Amino acid sequence: MSRDIEHLVCTDADGSSTALRDLLDAQRSDFLSAGPPSSALRRDRIDRLILLLTENTDEFSAALHADFGNRPHAVNLLSDVVGILPDMKATRRHLEAWMRPKRITSGLLMGMPTVVEKKPLGVVGVIGPWNFPISLVVQPAASAFAAGNRVMVKFSEVTARTAELFAAKVPEYFDPVEMTVITGGADVGAAFSALPFDHLFFTGSPGVGAKVAAAAAQNLVPVTLELGGKNPAVIAPGADVPAMAHRVMAARVANGGQICLCPDYVFVPRAKVDSFVTAALTRGRLAASEDGDAGLVSIVDAKNFDRVTSLIEDARARGATVRDAGTPLDRTSRRIPPTVVLGVTDEMHISREEVFGPVLSVLPYDHLDEVCAYVTARPAPLAAYWYGKTDSDFETFCARTQSGGVAVNDFALHCAVMEAPFGGVGRSGSGAYHGKTGFDTFTHHRTVTRSKLPVSFAELITPPYGPLLPRVLRAYIGWERRTAARRTSRRRRDPDPA
Repeated sequence: MSRDIEHLVCTDADGSSTALRDLLDAQRSDFLSAGPPSSALRRDRIDRLILLLTENTDEFSAALHADFGNRPHAVNLLSDVVGILPDMKATRRHLEAWMRPKRITSGLLMGMPTVVEKKPLGVVGVIGPWNFPISLVVQPAASAFAAGNRVMVKFSEVTARTAELFAAKVPEYFDPVEMTVITGGADVGAAFSALPFDHLFFTGSPGVGAKVAAAAAQNLVPVTLELGGKNPAVIAPGADVPAMAHRVMAARVANGGQICLCPDYVFVPRAKVDSFVTAALTRGRLAASEDGDAGLVSIVDAKNFDRVTSLIEDARARGATVRDAGTPLDRTSRRIPPTVVLGVTDEMHISREEVFGPVLSVLPYDHLDEVCAYVTARPAPLAAYWYGKTDSDFETFCARTQSGGVAVNDFALHCAVMEAPFGGVGRSGSGAYHGKTGFDTFTHHRTVTRSKLPVSFAELITPPYGPLLPRVLRAYIGWERRTAARRTSRRRRDPDPA
């Protein structure tokens, strides 16, 4: 690497817009001069990402544990290393096939041979969250590398130890014109969002996502937003309530409840609410029974601890019934016992704000119509959960509600299938990634068409116009009109054809 770029990488945390722009320009200049990378180089970059993760696993785990106050080693390994390796390996294996141009056969028949090229975009910016600070920057970075791009990463300042360690390790594996890491606070994040990337990928809250999208819009930068929301769960009529309550509560307390996919509230048949709550708190007590490093993941910092506890107290003050697993609320260790809130009403903050802690609202229902009406009256969540049989009620729930994905009888299954696209909708996000979808997100599909026609389109639509063209166009319009009229007439006679 050049001495100038090395200096910029070492001093990038000061938040200087000029320094950040120089880093971007260095990556873009090298990208343009080198041209699209070969499949071998793309695979090599993914391999180096895998080595970055696997050769420094224990150090990353220790940093994550320190950042959270308590985050067990097994959680760190699963969520920030092991969980994303299958997707990275599959991406590496398939990228050569994904890179191949696609020939449009209908174009050849029309005398216009057409090929869709898979072109890299250029320089991709990735802004990561604090709840899974490593995996949720490495996974999109791997997709961006597979598509042939360069990558700049902005780590969350909330997990500062992990950010600084990752930033220190990256130069051992990548030249800064391939990948560089930016650390720093909100001012650095704002400057980073305002850079003229070729694509910007953000994972975080809807509130911050809106600011990132607004900043990117000033440069017309396309943005993928992976956000969150208040994810509903439904215990279906006829479900095994105690068993499903254990699963819902386990999902609620995963990573201390600090996952954008955690269920925020659960609908339970009214007659079975007591049974659900008893079983859920039993599972919560089991999760909270371990002491020390093997116990519940701590809330990441005092600010978030106070925010979650204030949601509980606001609900209690407004008439909700609050029950917990019985372990003490500890601000020193930032541990909140698994908690159930009953009697939630719309004026309570917990009914509107994503909790991001081990707190589950329980709402009784009598008819599925109530559930669908409640969910659709609110912003579309990132995930929806159904616990029970996939019968006609399930089909109705899926048809009448909107969400980024749906999982049945377990937590985050739709995210775990890496060949399927993962993303939100509406306020829970825009765009998707994982597998080939991730490759396509960071790829420009450029259409290249040649003409073998005896006539020129340009000549046809340029004066002087002969009498033939209007007659041909009117004849075609008439044919389409008659065809549509016949279809409409048939539907009127037989509105529900077999």
